[in-house]
Amino acid sequence: MILEIVAHRGAHEKLPENTLAAFQQAAVMDADMVEMDVRLTRDHVPVICHYYALPDRLGLPGCVFEYTLSKMRQAEEKLQATDSTGSIAILREVLESLTGRVGLEIEVKGPEPECVEIISATQLDYRRFWDTMELTSYEPALLLALSERCPGLASDLLYPPSEPWKTLDIVAYEAKHLGRLARARAVHLHHGQLSEQVVASLYAFSLETHVWGVNDVSALQLCRDLGLKRVCTDQLTMALDWRSEAAA
Repeated sequence: MILEIVAHRGAHEKLPENTLAAFQQAAVMDADMVEMDVRLTRDHVPVICHYYALPDRLGLPGCVFEYTLSKMRQAEEKLQATDSTGSIAILREVLESLTGRVGLEIEVKGPEPECVEIISATQLDYRRFWDTMELTSYEPALLLALSERCPGLASDLLYPPSEPWKTLDIVAYEAKHLGRLARARAVHLHHGQLSEQVVASLYAFSLETHVWGVNDVSALQLCRDLGLKRVCTDQLTMALDWRSEAAA
């Protein structure tokens, strides 16, 4: 099986992460998918931003939920005088630009209940591309609500990094039951949480295992050896080169 490679927050080795420019570059580089993070602004517009805090380059203190989209755009006018690659993208802008060009992993950060209706309404406008998309979240309740509004759109549960006390048997137990709770297609684990037993435990409940944080060759090889389908990486060039060499 050839591993599918997801560009975590786009191709950000030379571009600002989670920007339209980084996503477009990942598509040019032939990533299979790009991963992005969605949060709501103060006026409930879904924008691409990983952290609550806005990127330093905008020069706005505080959090995404404290600013309207208009206020963000005003800050960007100053930024774009010297660099247009760092703009905060709206989810709909990304969908317009990338659907049909590259697969999309859309992580819904939440925690607002309103985000379910807002994001699902946007996704419904792009139903014809759902076979190239997936929604992900760390929140089972959000994921379940989104899948109920968008039946047929893949939804995957994200599983957080393990505390030192959390052994792999606990990871397997939690991951499979949280995945069931969310009615997820797959659970996304960190490569440090993998073993044959963990993968088999999820598979027994018809849950796929996808992997995040795959940023070196040893992690890529582990995922390949376990027969996994998809990995998410911050080192896109390295991962694509490794895949090409492995297929030669």
